Amino acid sequence: MKTSLRTSNAVKAIATAAAVAMLAAGCSSSPSSDSGGNVTVRFTWWGNDLRNKETQQVIDAFQATHPNIKVQAEPGVWSSYWDKLATTTAANDSPDVIQMDQAYIAEYGGRGALLDLSKQSNIETSKIDQDALKSGQVTGKQYGLSTGQNAKAVMINTKLFKDYGVAIPDDKTWTWDDYAKTAAQIAAAAGKAGQANYGSSYSLTDSDLNTWAMQHGESLYSADGGLGFKEATATSFFQNVLNLRNQGAAPPANIATEDISAPVEQTLFATGKTAMSWWWTNQVNALQSALKTDVKILRAPSSTGSAKDNGMSYKPSMFWSVSSRSKHPKEAAEVVNYMLNNLDSAKTILTERGFPTNSDVQTAIDPLLTAADKAAAAFLKDIKPDLKSGPPVPPTGSSGVQALIQRYSTDVLFDRKSPSDAAKGLMQEAQAMIDSARK
Repeated sequence: MKTSLRTSNAVKAIATAAAVAMLAAGCSSSPSSDSGGNVTVRFTWWGNDLRNKETQQVIDAFQATHPNIKVQAEPGVWSSYWDKLATTTAANDSPDVIQMDQAYIAEYGGRGALLDLSKQSNIETSKIDQDALKSGQVTGKQYGLSTGQNAKAVMINTKLFKDYGVAIPDDKTWTWDDYAKTAAQIAAAAGKAGQANYGSSYSLTDSDLNTWAMQHGESLYSADGGLGFKEATATSFFQNVLNLRNQGAAPPANIATEDISAPVEQTLFATGKTAMSWWWTNQVNALQSALKTDVKILRAPSSTGSAKDNGMSYKPSMFWSVSSRSKHPKEAAEVVNYMLNNLDSAKTILTERGFPTNSDVQTAIDPLLTAADKAAAAFLKDIKPDLKSGPPVPPTGSSGVQALIQRYSTDVLFDRKSPSDAAKGLMQEAQAMIDSARK
């Protein structure tokens, strides 16, 4: 039985804050010394079936060339990953190598839970793009090393568009009204055909609100570590969510709630139930594999109909981090270095964790890219002239904001709150989280 979204998100936010606070109180200034003999390094990540399979292949190859290091794989899924990491961190039992997200890097790094990787001499970073390196730095310390870069974009199921006779929009000129109209057309055509399909899934993450805010000349967070968007902007974000529901373009609240916490392969989009959805560019292969049909990537719509105003930006896909409490920091760093720089590893992972910013890796994998990968790479290159600069790193205390966005979004969808009340509540709770972390 699935835990309710409200309960799951509340636990996540509380557990994360409690875990890092406890670690900060008891964390030593330096990691435990290495054993010098055979060691076991625990390695955790979230992902889909494809990522899990490829990562295990890399682990097997690493162990073949590093017989003294056993890597214990601990894969998970996004919906429960952070709950588990918070719990293990609070219990001083965090995995050694951690796949980290930008939303959490200040939370864990800023409170002493992560190792400063710039101090690890066995990690080579000379080939990594400098902006990518900076994206993993908090207060001057390298708490994460980017696995690659991404952009949040609209994925479309080309088969559903064709089946329902709906034209694919021009993503250089489409507006949010065009987006809703297109989704509603598909939903209506599906209804006439007696099929329970929808035009669009909802976009209810912190990255989605950030894109919306950047379209309004704002951002999710400010450079000084506060909230960077206005209440009116959040209100219009929630109103856009409600408009999709009211037009029948997206699922009703009860179905949307289940979709939010579903693994990638079980989402409405990946199971062919929606024609449009919001995903990161590195996920196109997994989505296409699940759907067994072509997935096309489109730019975000804007209010003005200009691609320059769509608020898109590059984002580090995720990071490799090492626990500051690892008993084997040298060996853990060796695993990270292998994931970052080994060309055989790169040829296995390809773009599943984003498009690598390591120049040698880029050259090595280019001939091996699938048609979907090449389309994603071309998309990232094509949108570059219109991109905004990356938003500020989320501040300490903000790791629970995504849960708030999803909670208030579902409150709006269930008609428990108006968009304006949801915006007010979101801002008050988010600011309180950040303020509390500063005390």
